[in-house]
Amino acid sequence: MDRCQQIERSIIKKYRKTIWNNFIGSLKDYKMIQAGDRIGVCISGGKDSFLLAKCLQELQRHGSEEPFELEFIVMDPGYRHENRQQIENLLNILQLPAHIFESPIFPVVEKQEGTPCYLCARMRRGYLYKYAQSLGCNKIALGHHFDDVIETILMSMLYGAEMRTMMPKLHSQNYPGMELIRPLYLVRERDITAWSRYNDLEFIRCACSVSDSRENSSKRAEIKALLESLRTTNPQADINIFRSAENVNLETIIGYRKGDQHVSFLDEYDQ
Repeated sequence: MDRCQQIERSIIKKYRKTIWNNFIGSLKDYKMIQAGDRIGVCISGGKDSFLLAKCLQELQRHGSEEPFELEFIVMDPGYRHENRQQIENLLNILQLPAHIFESPIFPVVEKQEGTPCYLCARMRRGYLYKYAQSLGCNKIALGHHFDDVIETILMSMLYGAEMRTMMPKLHSQNYPGMELIRPLYLVRERDITAWSRYNDLEFIRCACSVSDSRENSSKRAEIKALLESLRTTNPQADINIFRSAENVNLETIIGYRKGDQHVSFLDEYDQ
C-alpha cells in the first residue's frame, strides 16, 4: 500500500466517525449532490480543501448512489514560489489531477487599505465560478467546516449586529446555473487537524502576501479565541450555537427580514 492509499484509508477507517460520517451527513442532510452533477472542487492549499478533495474523490470512486463528475481546481492568486511548489507537491502525493490557473487577486487587494479579506474572498469566488463553468461544472465545492459556520454566526452577531449563518449551499447570483456547496459543513476543524497530523501532511496556512505584510486585525481570530473559551466551560457551546440557528422561535423574535421586507413583532402584536 503506497502513501496515498494509506491516507485515503485513514479517512474511511480511522476517521470514519469524525470525518467520513459527518461528510456524508452534510451531503445527505442538505441534498448537496444530485445525479449528473459536475463539481469543481476548489483547492486552496490548506488542510480543509485538500481533505474535501480526497473525500469527494473517495465518494466518487466507491460510495456514491448518485453518479457525478469532479474537476479539481487550484487557483494561484499570486502565491510565492515556495507556496505554489508545496501545493503542486501535495497534489502529487494525494494523486489529485488538478487544473491550475492564475489570477491577479493579490496584486489588486494589496492596493487596498486595512485588511482586504472580504474583497479577496469575493474576487476568489468570482474567478472560481468562471473557471469551473468553463470546465462544464454546475457546482463548486469549498472546504468550509463546522467551526467556520459557528464563527460566522458569532461574528455576525457581535460585529455585524445581525443573526446570519454560513449556508451549506447557495445558488450563485452572478453565474446562472452555478451553485456553491460546502460538504465539510458538519466536520470539526480539530478532526481535520488530527487527520493531517496523523498522515504527516504539511499544508500551507494563510499564503496571503497582503496580510503577511500588515498588522493582522482579523476579527475571526478573536472569535476563535472566544469560542475556545466557551468550550472550556461548556463543551456543547458550539453545538448549541449551531442548533439555535435551526430552531429560531419567531414568536420571541423582535424582528427579522427576508429580502427587502422587514417584519416587526409589533406588526401582529394586537391581533
